[in-house]
Amino acid sequence: MNFGLIKDIIQLMEDFDSDNKNKIYSSDLEGFKDWIVDEKINNKKDTTESIWHGKEHGRSPESVINTMLVHLNRYAKSYSKSAISGSDFKTQDEFSYLINLKAFGSMTKMELIKKNIHDKSSGILIINRLIKQGWIAQTDSETDKRSKVLKITESGQIALENQMDKIRSATSIVTGNLEHSEKMELIRILDKLDKFHQPIFSRNIDSQNLLETVRNEYSLGKN
Repeated sequence: MNFGLIKDIIQLMEDFDSDNKNKIYSSDLEGFKDWIVDEKINNKKDTTESIWHGKEHGRSPESVINTMLVHLNRYAKSYSKSAISGSDFKTQDEFSYLINLKAFGSMTKMELIKKNIHDKSSGILIINRLIKQGWIAQTDSETDKRSKVLKITESGQIALENQMDKIRSATSIVTGNLEHSEKMELIRILDKLDKFHQPIFSRNIDSQNLLETVRNEYSLGKN
């Protein structure tokens, strides 16, 4: 019996279990096989140079990526707007706040605002609208009386549930015609970007100094 091979298989299963904490793959043999295909085959680096509009005139890949991210954000917003049309929701941010409270439980105002990547003033306006609507409730924090702890109300859960089919549909449409393996690769890349930007955003660096600070600390954006 090849015990070395058995040890390799066990290690591979441990890697799968570790990588699959968010249950992206089913926790069975089929999920394990899908993970192996994505991780060991589809994730091999493609060294083919992409072609994009303006490349021949010196347009940088960074410019293309920024433009595409902006466009994708606008597309996603248009689908989200459709998902809440005819409901009591005014913006996609309102159901985003409710989804976070439902998924992660009670949290302070600032914790909820940071989860949604908003500045304080914008976040407070959204929270106040949700409180006025009766979809979230606030109580004094047990650890810090200066802070308010928010939780989703039964009314908020009902409002969220009434729109969930449309929200799921919008979410599915945004990912368009991507194959499963492409979605996995996109998650990996976007997660890497998110982990880079989130700590910077959390520092609340003044807008006047933001570009220079990041450029100097990370040696980015220098010609």
